[in-house]
Amino acid sequence: MNDQKSGLKTPFDHSTRFEHKRLHLGVCGSVACYRATDLLRAWRGMGIHVSVTLTPGARRFVTPMLFESLGATPVYEDMFTQGQEIFAHLEPGQHAHAMVVAPASADALFRLAHGAADDMLAAQALAFDGPLVIAPAMNPRMWANPATQANVALLRERGACIVAPGCGGTACGDEGEGRLAPLHDIFLAALRTLTPQDMAGKRVMVTLGPTREAWDGVRFWSNPSSGLMGAALAVCAWLRGAEVTAICGPGVRTRMPQGIARRDVISARDMYAVAASLWAQMDVGMFTAAVADFSPKPIGGRKFKKAEAPQGFSLDFQPNPDILQSLAEKRAPGQKILAFAAETAPDMHALLPLAHAKLGRKKADLLAGNLVNCADSGFCSPTNSMAVVDANGREEIWPNQSKADVAWELCSWLLRM
Repeated sequence: MNDQKSGLKTPFDHSTRFEHKRLHLGVCGSVACYRATDLLRAWRGMGIHVSVTLTPGARRFVTPMLFESLGATPVYEDMFTQGQEIFAHLEPGQHAHAMVVAPASADALFRLAHGAADDMLAAQALAFDGPLVIAPAMNPRMWANPATQANVALLRERGACIVAPGCGGTACGDEGEGRLAPLHDIFLAALRTLTPQDMAGKRVMVTLGPTREAWDGVRFWSNPSSGLMGAALAVCAWLRGAEVTAICGPGVRTRMPQGIARRDVISARDMYAVAASLWAQMDVGMFTAAVADFSPKPIGGRKFKKAEAPQGFSLDFQPNPDILQSLAEKRAPGQKILAFAAETAPDMHALLPLAHAKLGRKKADLLAGNLVNCADSGFCSPTNSMAVVDANGREEIWPNQSKADVAWELCSWLLRM
């Protein structure tokens, strides 16, 4: 696999599930077109083959050699470029699994919507019958113009995925909606077009990250969970077509697509309240959060002063709601539960009986145990080694791999149950 680094920092940057897929990237004349190189690097870093077409406007900002040097092949220019394959305008439709236009100018939106075929990119799009992802970028007034919005509506109606532009300052100095969407949204939208939609129609709830239990006005009891494993599961389920709600503990900064409904909470009781309010609507619950089992009895909203206890002090702790077990006891027929167990054990084989025991206690369908006392597994690590058990008695030990690949395998296992 190509080892180029994308720098996008999404949960799926290091997935191996897209190797040998093929994307065609169209780049239009916009100040934002240089950012397409980061998308190219991200997809190439996953082993995806990427071909590129640069419009004449794009070539005023960037060169074909730049994209070729980053691994794009072939890189198309004009329709009748000397030495180019005579049917080059048909090749993406014959070979690519999906097509992405990023950035897409106002002119490109018009041409794509109305079937123009007198330049290379427009002809390639007209001959392409696979999934199409379009990420517009332009001046806010151009984006807001009724003509542009009509073209966008027409493309959406025909099945194109529009990654809407973001708000903020643009190169011309204007403020508003029109700047290219965050790259991670475009990156993940393209991956979704390459992913089997075997979770379509399912509603999935994921809890992730730590909880914080305050004991004075500024201090709290917590753990170092980053939420990366839960975010990988949330993104994986979304990529595979599910409607996903992520209930995120504090400090979860992992980038997830706009299509995932995010609910931010602080304490275990907050997380329980939100999860309990949503659970009846869900088909699947993925409980990955590192929830504090106990919380200190708070001393109030003030800051505790060191001078108040020069010889030290102690705190009283009270149990928090057991989110997983409580919701498992209330589940309806057909609801499935994936649970996690973060353990400290001497090795993966010693983890299996602990996983089986927790699976039974929590009444889950599937449980994934991982060691948090290893440098390459558990909290804050991009990888995990797993001991996985299910309610049918099946068990497996998985070698260390990216959390994205772990998420993929867990979703597949759950679908088979």
